[in-house]
Order: sequence, then C-alpha cells, then structure tokens
Amino acid sequence: MVTVPTAAVTVGAQAPAGQVAADHVVTIDGGDSGRAFDGVGGVSAGASSRLLVDYPEQERDEILDYLFAPAYGAALDVLKVEIGGDIDSTAGAEASHMRSPDEVDCSRGYEWWLMAEAQERNPDIAFYGLPWGAPGWFEEYWSADRIDYLMSWMDCAKQHGFEIDYLGAANESGADRDSYVNLRNALDANGYSDTDVVASDNHAPPDYWFVADQMQDDPEFADAVDVLGEHDVCVWRTEQRTCHVSEAALALDKPLWDSENSTQDYVVGAQPLARAMNRHYIDAQVTGNLNWALLGAWYDNFPIGGTGLMLADRPWSGYYEVGPSIWVDAHTTQFTDPGWRYLDGASDYTPAGASYVSLRSPETDDYTVVIETLDSTTAETLTFDVTGGLSTDPVHVWSTDLETASTEDDFIDQESVDVHDGSFDVTVEPGHVYTLSTTAGQAKGSAQSSADPGEQLQVPYTEDFDDVDTGGLAPYFSDVHGGFEAVPCAGDREGTCYQQMVTQEPMSWHGHSMSPTTMVGDPRWWGNYEVGVDARMLDAGYVELAGRVDSQQHAVAGYHVQVTHDGEWRLYSQDVQGEDTELASGETAPPGTNSWHRLGLRFRGETVTALLDGEELATVEDASHTTGQVGLRVSGWNRAQFDDLRVTPNGPAPRFVPHSQMTATATSEHAGNDAGHTYTVDEAIDDRLWSEWRSEYAPPAPLPQSITLDLGRTRQVHGVAYTPPVTRAPGLITSYEVYTSQDGHDFAQVASGRWDETRATKTAPFSEPVKARYVRLQATEATGCPQPATVTELNVATTPLAELGADGSGDGPAPEFPAVVPRAEMSASATSQQPGYEADKAIDGDCQTMWHQSFDPYEAPPQSITFDLGDTYDTSGLVYEPRQDGNRNGMITDYEISVSSDGETFTEVQAGQWAADDTTKYAEWSATAARYVRLHALEGFNGHVSAAEVGIAHTSE
Repeated sequence: MVTVPTAAVTVGAQAPAGQVAADHVVTIDGGDSGRAFDGVGGVSAGASSRLLVDYPEQERDEILDYLFAPAYGAALDVLKVEIGGDIDSTAGAEASHMRSPDEVDCSRGYEWWLMAEAQERNPDIAFYGLPWGAPGWFEEYWSADRIDYLMSWMDCAKQHGFEIDYLGAANESGADRDSYVNLRNALDANGYSDTDVVASDNHAPPDYWFVADQMQDDPEFADAVDVLGEHDVCVWRTEQRTCHVSEAALALDKPLWDSENSTQDYVVGAQPLARAMNRHYIDAQVTGNLNWALLGAWYDNFPIGGTGLMLADRPWSGYYEVGPSIWVDAHTTQFTDPGWRYLDGASDYTPAGASYVSLRSPETDDYTVVIETLDSTTAETLTFDVTGGLSTDPVHVWSTDLETASTEDDFIDQESVDVHDGSFDVTVEPGHVYTLSTTAGQAKGSAQSSADPGEQLQVPYTEDFDDVDTGGLAPYFSDVHGGFEAVPCAGDREGTCYQQMVTQEPMSWHGHSMSPTTMVGDPRWWGNYEVGVDARMLDAGYVELAGRVDSQQHAVAGYHVQVTHDGEWRLYSQDVQGEDTELASGETAPPGTNSWHRLGLRFRGETVTALLDGEELATVEDASHTTGQVGLRVSGWNRAQFDDLRVTPNGPAPRFVPHSQMTATATSEHAGNDAGHTYTVDEAIDDRLWSEWRSEYAPPAPLPQSITLDLGRTRQVHGVAYTPPVTRAPGLITSYEVYTSQDGHDFAQVASGRWDETRATKTAPFSEPVKARYVRLQATEATGCPQPATVTELNVATTPLAELGADGSGDGPAPEFPAVVPRAEMSASATSQQPGYEADKAIDGDCQTMWHQSFDPYEAPPQSITFDLGDTYDTSGLVYEPRQDGNRNGMITDYEISVSSDGETFTEVQAGQWAADDTTKYAEWSATAARYVRLHALEGFNGHVSAAEVGIAHTSE
C-alpha cells in the first residue's frame, strides 16, 4: 500500500486486490445499463458576467480558460445564456435583440462575445438559450410573440455562426403548454429541428417536476419537449444532501437536468456542488448540472455577490480568484464527455456515507469513477472489480481536499493504481472528492492574478464615451434595468454619448421594476467626492444622478438628484429596501427637452449638496450613505443622453491599514453554510462587500461580541471605519466600544458611542492618535433577531478620520421598560392565522417564528392578535418585533392598541404608524390596569400582517 499524504488517499499500487480488507465492493461492469451523461455547464444570466467583459485582456483570457478550456479548469460542457429583455433579471439587465416587433439587432449585449470565447476554447461546447423577461411589445407574456422573439434570436445565433443545442421558453415563469408545442413546431419549420426544447426551467419546491404530471396526460406537450430541466432540485442554497425527482418525471423517459443549480458562494458552494454532482444521478437520475452563476462578475454591493464557480468583480485591477468549485467540476468534466453512460450498478452510496458514480465511454473501453466523501463518517477501503470489457490499464487517481481553505490541495494528481486480476483498491478519507479514471491528459491550470483585492478604481474617474463603439456598452457601466448604449450625441454636440434606448416598458421578471438605471464605479469609494454629468432629455420626463450608492438589489440605495423637463427637482435618499426619503425639493427654470444641462452631487462628510448647471439646489445634512458608486437614471420609459461623467475628490479620503497586512480573531463566528455563505471573522477584512463576519447566532452567542485586528506591527492609528451589511441582514452594531493594545493582552478603551441604524459606513475617530498593533471593536448592542454582531468590513485609519454615522437622534437606547410580562404566563389568540403561523408563535420567545394572518386563503387586514397576560398588570407599553427572515410581507405599518380587564370591553390606549422594516418597534402609554392587550393591525406591508414576537411592558410591582 502506498500512502499519499497530500490528499489523504491510499491507493493499492503495491498490494494486489483482495489482500486488503474491503469496506465496500463496487463492480464496474461495462455492460451495465444507465442513462447518458449530458454534461456540466454554467449559466450566464441576470448580468452575472457583465464585468468580465471589461477585464484586462490577459486576466480575462485566464478567467475564460479556467471556465472553458479543456484540461485546465472547469472544462464546461454546456453554456446557458440569457436571451435578454432589458429587465432586472437578478443582478442587472441584459440587452434585448428585438426592442420592437420590426427591429432586430443581433449585435447587442455581451453573451454573443462570451459564446464565441467559449467556443474558441472548446469547439464542442453546447449552447442553451433562455429568456427571463420579455419586451413590452408582446401582446401577453405567453403569446405567439414569444415564439417570434425566440426564432429571431435563433436567427441571430446563426448569423454569429452558433448552433443552438437547447432552447427554453421562459425562466421561472410557469409553463404554458401551447407555447412549448408552438416552439417545437417553429423550430422544425425554421430549420432548427436539431435544437432540443427544454421545459420548464422553474423552481417550484417541493413539486419540482410539476410539468411532468401535465405531460403524462398530454402526449402533444410531451412530444414537444426533449429535456426536462428544473431548478435547484437538490434544494436551493443548502448543503444539497438529497436531490429530488418525481415518478412522473422518471416515467417520461426523457433526460432530466438541474438546469439552474445555485452554486452559492464560489468557496462555500464547493461542498454542496460536489454532493450534487454525484447525488443528482444517484438520487434523481439527473444527467445535466448547470450552475448559476457561471462566475461572480457583478458589482459586489449586491447581497448574493460571489455566487459562481469563480470570482471576477474587479476589472479595473484585474483581480480574480479561483475557488474550489472550479476543481469540483473538473473532477467530472476533465474525465468524461457528454454521451458517456452512467453505470447504474456502480453508482450508489457506501456504508460510511460516501457517494460514487461510474461512467464509461461509448467509443472506447475507458471508464471514470467520481467519489465524494463529504458526509463520510470514517475512512473506507473501496474495492473495485472491473468487468464487461472495460480497460485494465492503470487507474489515475486525482483528489481534492474540501475541508481546507486552500486550493493548493485541490485537483491533485496522485499515484496511479494498478489493476490486478480485474480489481483494485482505494482508501478514501472524509471531506474529499476523488476521481479514478483510465483516461489521461488532465491538468490543473496555474494562472493567478497579481492584483490586491483591496485595490480600488481610482478617483478622479472620468468617462466621455468617445472611445465606446456605437451600440456598445461603456466600460464598467452595468445596467440595472432598461438599456443604455453608446450613440452619436444629439444636437450640436460632437462625439459619443450614452443613451437610454428602451421606449416601452418591458414585461418584468418576478415583479422587479424600476426606472431605467445604469451603475458605474467602485462600490467601496469613500464618499468625499463630487459627481457630475451632462444630461439631455429627448422626451418629457426626468433625468437623475445617483451617488454614494452602497447597495443594489432591485433598488439603488444611495442619494439621488432628479430634475424633470418642466423644472421640478428633488433630492432624496433610497434605502436597501427601495424606500425613498425626500431630503429637499423645489422648482427651477424648466430644462425642457433637447438641451444639455449638468447634474451634480457634492459630498463631504455628512453634507450632501445637489447641483444643476453649477448652481446649488439644496444642501442637507444626512448620514444615510457615506460610501459607494454612482449611477444614471431616466424616467421610464423615455430617452435621454448623458455625457462627460466625472467623479472628483471633494476632500481627503482616509488611509487605512491594508487588509492584506492584518489578521482577525473574534469572540465567536458562524462558520456553517447558511444559504450559500459562511460568516467567519476573516470575511471582515477581505475587501468584499457581499461577505461579512457575524458572531455566532445558531445558537446565539449573547452580546457583547468583539472582533480584534492584528495589524502586523505597531502603527499610529486614528480610528476605525465600520461597514455594516449591504443586505437586509440583522446585526447592525448600534452601540460600541473600541480598545487598542500593543501586545495583544492589555487593552485600553479609546472610543465608545452609538451609531445610527443605517447601512452606511460609520466611523469611530479617536480623540487623539494611538500607537497600537491590536485594535478591537466590541459590539454592545445590535439590531435584529437574533442579534449577532455583524461586520462587512472593518478598517483602521492611519490618518485623521471624520466622524460619520454617530447617533444624533437624541433618542438614545430603546425604551427601558420597568418590567415585561413573562411570556410563559401569556396566551394569544387572533382573528386570523395561517396554519404553522399561529398566534402563540408571537410569544414563543423565538424571533424566527411568527404569527401571520391567513394568506391561503387570503384574509385581508385589518386583523387582530389578543394577548391574555394571565393576570392583571399596570400595562404601559408594547414591544413589536417584525419578521426577521428578510421578507417584509406582513410588517405592520398602521396599528391600534387597546386593553381590557375582562376580555370583552376594550379601550384604545395607543395608535400610530411603524416603518415597514425589521427593526424593533415600540408603543408606550400611561399605566393602565388590564389583563388583555390587543394589537389591531390595520395595515401591513403588501397587504399582510404578522409578528415575530410581542412583549407587554408593565409598571406593577
């Protein structure tokens, strides 16, 4: 036996099989039956690949090689692309090739470019097209217009020299059987009979394969569809331990695909992906696995940033990162090809919990076995008996250790195994992926970026669009909704301008809608800058300039100055939930249409100034946003042009200790995979806005919690800058203390205070510079339920630091009620409740459960929940904790509170409105004796009402 320590695999290269006690025996029979393998792919959609286009050529080629080149990285077999519709389809919008029924432009967008790059590296790659939204000229979402649209896209593909292997009708939008039948007929009639139709590209757990039930009773529908493709059949953004299929789907005897499997964070997602790669087939007979996203190449102020096989969101520096997910795919793709056949008798689970699948070539005697041991309880020795005419050549062994953070031990070529008398042994360790194969020629790519992830896009930043080809996208500009492209400037202005082109509102996807918007710049830009742009309205409406945009998920969270053609203007702030707060408004001389005017925003600390043609419209003090990128917006759906965008410094930006020179520790952290991310302490110093440290919350570690930075050496420091999550996540630190130390043992407090409850970056400047090697931020209060301390980025300033985000409301901490009625003594009833969301969930002490009025069937507000306190108390207040799962549906916005001594006659003691957000709400009243308290929810967000927890305060002794 030979032991190979680098991958903890032992292979039987010395001892003949049979001389080692086998824990499990697998017979690999070349004559065995099984389904055909259809390949492993990636999905480029929802603007997920946008920033890749703008990478420096060398780094861009390296990234593309990792994705598509054979014997280098993921070596993908299938590329699925969005057929754009100019709509927000996840992280942004992709351009439509047909914005009106009589106009087709086959050059729009970047998916054609990506397809060409993929095909150049792998001429055998299969292409798969699918639309998300639809142009507004469609008569209906599901109509004959859809078929015409898809046929025109197929014609565009043909013009580009591409053969489309697979085509779907719509993404996650139901399944209209007539459209699929008509699509099949149209493909056949237009010379595309070799293109397979995929249905239904939905995500409908637990009935993932619902369309199969319809096909069983509808032969015409069944005949129109070649592949059943559904989404996340191993359960969306989980560990993917079990994959699902229905009897109806199996009975149709069609290829089954996971046609969009969320790969999760490009690092964390490797383990779920490894499970799915094998368990797809073992559990569900799924033969195609397509991962969204192909790569994470969108701005990282989006909550699910980093999702993909690898990371590429810094085109200005060329920084990219290859994670272990690339090598998980390689364990299958570099050792097989579409058309290989699974061997059912050699695809199963071992007694210790490992999964394995075996495949054979249809043309040679080669075979491959892929083993994943992520849930194995112990090491196992596996004996493989090879028969049925398969090769008896030595078996090459490759391994990846997915329990380590490094990729240095991923996709390692181990020693080969000799086959003796048709058998060989391999001992496998938990936490790994192994490939055993008689094929050869595999390799691990070695290119890597030399850039620092902390390197920002430089300011001053300018874009005059003159170097952008007509019809093209400007570098780093990413459309969120609508369609912007370079055109000749209007009027007497020479050169190239950037114009919003879509004049009819498209049919949105999943209800995501806003005015046409495009974003540009580094989301980490320090906020002391002035941004200006020339704008010309071609149609009546408004134009808008945004700055300090710190979060973007179906909203543009930042400051906006908006000017209409008739001279009305407004300065407003938008939050992460898309809610606007007007800061100033007024009227000015009407700009009209077809004339140029310059919009501006000037930021300095917490001072925000809106400008028009160099003249001040308003100056306000506000700290809702303190860092971020810039954006352009047009009233929907009008045309407007922009030119000469400039971002210039408007004050000093602090200098920070580079994160690459420090390390971090914390009192606790959440290291488990939670919906595709972990929340470990190193993520607070990784220069990424989508990742974060959270103190342990499952189970919750009580506050205070702290994070300590080791700066690598003693330095003179001036304060800390704290960036909270860009998502709706809990854990905004609202009360803090800062400590420093030179030796890591003796710490002295140097700052303390309260911060506003916003998503903006905040600071804690020291009263005087301090020499320190260690800096500790301690969270004493935080928002949410549970209440973890959450840090997206923590920076230590080596230059003076202005105060940002100090709580200036004057409210201080939340009300401190003398006493709260013990929930164990209370009971609750409601006028309406959904099964599983009963009234008692509002007093169970678990803020992750809730009372919710009935939504199936729907019973509209107003609705009431009444609390029996178990005894009479001098009641004085109510504490309302809204739902904490990131969904605002049911957050109570308009309420009345009444009390009663007998449960029959109630007297109103308070009424008011609450914001539709997840922060804790309070209502106070003069002490009133009562046994019953009723919360009457008059209105709630989106027509629903709910409560995660309710507490009743009293003054009784």
